[in-house]
Amino acid sequence: MGSTNGKQSGRKNDDRPAIWVGYGKLLKLFRENARLTQEELADRISYSAESVSSVEQGRRPAKAPFTAAAERALEAGGALQVLQDEVDFAKLPAFFRDFVLIEMEAVSRSSYDPLMIPGLLQTEGYARTLFEGHCPRLSEDAVEYSVDARMSRQTLLTRNPTVELAFIIGEAALRNPVGGREIMRRQLQQLLEQGRLGNVEIQVMPSEHGYHPGLEGPIVLVETAEHQHFGYFESQGVGNVVSDPAQVSVFGLRYGKLRSQALHAGESARFIEQLAGSNER
Repeated sequence: MGSTNGKQSGRKNDDRPAIWVGYGKLLKLFRENARLTQEELADRISYSAESVSSVEQGRRPAKAPFTAAAERALEAGGALQVLQDEVDFAKLPAFFRDFVLIEMEAVSRSSYDPLMIPGLLQTEGYARTLFEGHCPRLSEDAVEYSVDARMSRQTLLTRNPTVELAFIIGEAALRNPVGGREIMRRQLQQLLEQGRLGNVEIQVMPSEHGYHPGLEGPIVLVETAEHQHFGYFESQGVGNVVSDPAQVSVFGLRYGKLRSQALHAGESARFIEQLAGSNER
């Protein structure tokens, strides 16, 4: 009885996502069928044997380049690749996953972010700085897969079919030198590049505006292909999906006010260019 209880307790306390464990078992099966050791597979795909071992044990998620290389080396026929989206999804914080499922079905997405560059527009350096400064502190592995998950979400910007994306960013977020001057300069340059995409509009809300509806906090609005409308807001690691039509309508009204009060896209680009120039000095 004691042994059985111990096993059950071990499973209960196992915080490895099931999809990582399942992917790892499948990878191991393909490797063993190919009569390769972990070291031999690692050599073929240009990863360390420790990385292969960690993925097989479900302790670390496979990144897309790892999966692509393993697919070729093991002739897996797409069996690993088909799991990659689920592996990436499990990297996201649990509180955020319900919203990401909605976001994946979006035809339009609009957001207001007063204090930070929105995740969909962040550079890797900016995102890494945020995760490394997380309180309580994250492990090195947790930082790595959190950054990777955030970068993976950015495929929404160039997805086909196209998603119409609107971002309003508070001036304070643009002036706060997260990660230092060089990281912030690159972040501002990336905003300018992303703003040139035909489906992306970026506006700046000047700090001097005084009162506006955005002072109550960040907002995200999503419309899905089925024309369902959702709101989302997040603070201190807690996220809330809003589906009540009356409340979503209130969010929409507030967002409309914000768009009318923010700098238009051309003015915003010039504002960001000036800030990027000041970060070069």
